[in-house]
Amino acid sequence: MKALPILLLFAISLFANDGVHKFAPSKDCQTCHAQIYSEFYGSMHANATPSKDPIHNATWLIHPANTKNSRYQCGKCHAPGADNLDKMLTKGEKAMPDTKNATHQEAIGCAYCHRIESIEKHPKSNTNIINKNEKEYYGTMKSRLESPYHKISSTINKNMQNGNVCIGCHSHKMNKHKLNVCSTDINNEMDGANCVSCHMPKVKGSISSINDTKTHSFHGFAGSHFHSDMLTQYVDISILRNIDNFIVNIDNRTSHALLLHPLRVAILKISIKRAHKTIKLEKEVFVRVIGKDGKPAMPWIADKTLKDTMIKANEKRAVKRDFKILKGDRVDVTLGWFLVNPKAVKKLGLEKEKVATKFHVFKKQSFTF
Repeated sequence: MKALPILLLFAISLFANDGVHKFAPSKDCQTCHAQIYSEFYGSMHANATPSKDPIHNATWLIHPANTKNSRYQCGKCHAPGADNLDKMLTKGEKAMPDTKNATHQEAIGCAYCHRIESIEKHPKSNTNIINKNEKEYYGTMKSRLESPYHKISSTINKNMQNGNVCIGCHSHKMNKHKLNVCSTDINNEMDGANCVSCHMPKVKGSISSINDTKTHSFHGFAGSHFHSDMLTQYVDISILRNIDNFIVNIDNRTSHALLLHPLRVAILKISIKRAHKTIKLEKEVFVRVIGKDGKPAMPWIADKTLKDTMIKANEKRAVKRDFKILKGDRVDVTLGWFLVNPKAVKKLGLEKEKVATKFHVFKKQSFTF
């Protein structure tokens, strides 16, 4: 019988970011890191909770675990700094997201990410191991830095340098049906690039008011929601003109699929400008549909991938159109996405939410012949 508590604690450690920890509020970082804080404040990391993210909230509202006597199972990645994270992730406990609890509303805070010491890999999802020293932070600096503000010291961490700091939450998510619902499916490095170097590129501005630098890593986290223009350099679009048709080539030079979440759908729009006339051609849709019994289903129900036309990692997708391009024609190509598949908007009750219904333009190019 004495072994039971030990086993229980071990089980919690695997799924609850190795326990509950106390983190400094992100607001504390603003004094010395004003520009970085401003970037972070408008990011999805700072707005990952149900009360701040309409799409996540809509999904959580219809989740079977969302009952009065249940727990917020999404807390592991959406509120990892919660002071009751252990209860959120333990069966039989009651722990729902609380807008009055400051640790819940921190979402993925500054201190949380900068105290990730290492990552434990597991089949269902990975686990972040947190440094228990509240005054020891990790970064990518070449030398140890001391801050007089809270007597905090920052040291280098290889997981920050190689981007593995992100794979605790962004690697994979296996549901109870053993379906990998959302996965980057990467080894996190391609030609020297990784999660941090691509999604947190160097931008102008000092890292802090104490340590003056010309640039710092962008903390707005470029992605499908915001600042996607920073990622356009990793996707090339070109056109091959034939006698009676043409091909639009989309070269995804990243180490993961163009879009990862199954709710999202990418669309390629093609039109021809001929004299004063615009001819719109058939759109090309890139999507991954998960479901059950042959029908689309929510991530906790789905047990199979029903359709997958999403552009894969390192893939060069050729989209052919049987249309003869004439001299003087201009071909306009637009690649973008919906954060929520239009077919799922009504089911989730997001018809009035602009973030869910807006077509996000990623890249536009024109080719004149």
